[in-house]
Parts: sequence; C-alpha cells; structure tokens
Amino acid sequence: MAAKKQTGLPKQVFDYLEALKENNNREWFESNRLTYQGILSMVETFADELLAQMNTFDVIETPSGKASLFRIYRDVRFSKDKSPYKIHWAGRFKRATKFRRGGYYFELEPGNTILAGGFRNPNADDLKKIRDDIAFDPGPLQAILKDRKFVATFGALQGEQLKVVPRGYERDHPAGDLLKYKQFLLIRKFTDEEVLDKGFVIAAARTFQQMSGFFDYMSSVLVADSNGELS
Repeated sequence: MAAKKQTGLPKQVFDYLEALKENNNREWFESNRLTYQGILSMVETFADELLAQMNTFDVIETPSGKASLFRIYRDVRFSKDKSPYKIHWAGRFKRATKFRRGGYYFELEPGNTILAGGFRNPNADDLKKIRDDIAFDPGPLQAILKDRKFVATFGALQGEQLKVVPRGYERDHPAGDLLKYKQFLLIRKFTDEEVLDKGFVIAAARTFQQMSGFFDYMSSVLVADSNGELS
C-alpha cells in the first residue's frame, strides 16, 4: 500500500467540526462514524507531520501524532453542558526527560485555533522555585518576555494571576507583576486561513520553537537544587 500523503490540515477537518457543532448528538455522530474515522486519520497525519518538524529542534517523548491527540468525547459528569463531543481537535506533545520541562499544546477549531505551551498547573514546589528565582533576579525572564521575536509571536505571558504579590515576597518588589502569576502560558491564535494554508505545519513548528528560550529558562530553574546544581 502506498504511503499516505498529506501536507497540513485539509479543509474537510474544519467542515466536519462545523457540522458536529450543529449536530452534537450521538445519533448524528454514529450515523457519520465513517466520516469521523476519515477525519481522525487526517488529524493524526497532521500531528505526525508537526511532530517530525518539532523533533528537529527539541526532543519529544510523545511517540506519534496519534499518541498526542485527546479523545473527542467530552466528560459531561460535572458539566451543565451535556453535549457529548468536543467541537475541536486537541493534542499535546511532551518534552523528553526530567531536564526538559514544559509541554506543547494545539487546539484546532474553526475560528478559534490556538497553539500554546508552558505551565498550566504547576505544583506548589515548582511554583515556589519559579517565584524564588524571579524574586532573586527577574532579569533573565524579563529579557525573554521583552524579546522582539517573542513579543511578535506571543504578545505577552498569559495565565491566572493573584491580585496581590504572594506572601513571603516584598509587596513592592519591582517584579511583582511576575510574582503574581499562578500559571505561565504562551499562546498564539491563528485564523482559519492560516490554519488551512499548506504552510501551517511549518508555521506551527516555528511557533513552538519560539518557546525554546522560555522553556530553557524554566527548566534550569525547576531542575536545579538549592545550590543551583542540576538535580
């Protein structure tokens, strides 16, 4: 059998998601299961192409595009919205080994596609390490966030923040704005035209590559012991 050829994300993927949004019920889904399986294969191929590009500049633990994808089925147990299916395709790539912290995330949805990376729910120990490093010397992180290419790609650091500087740090610390962060996220939005362009795989990989300085900084902070040595 000839190898499956695909470059980028076919328009059929968005057409299917738009139809699913209008018919988000099990009856419609099951009657269109063959279509779903074909679309899933296209998304897996796109994710494989993206993974191949990413492995040129990082070491990714996720073994395949298929393995990166989240299920399309929603967990509705604790949700008021009982729609059984997500109206987007999403996936995550994990960086390899404990010395490479952070991860990459993509969400493909008509009118709302994003690429993201960073630290969504850092545990208490990791959060303290990050804040302690910022309090000691905010310069390295500030330099990354002010870099021209970084700003052009992501705008600014995103994520939930406290209203005031957390306990244990100077209330008037010059980097108080950074100390307030509880999440550390980099997010870039894309238009449908950009997503459906043949060059989107390359654009997506380059976007993830722009996170490298941020990830290198965070990794050095999070894997170092109290003496600053790699643990």
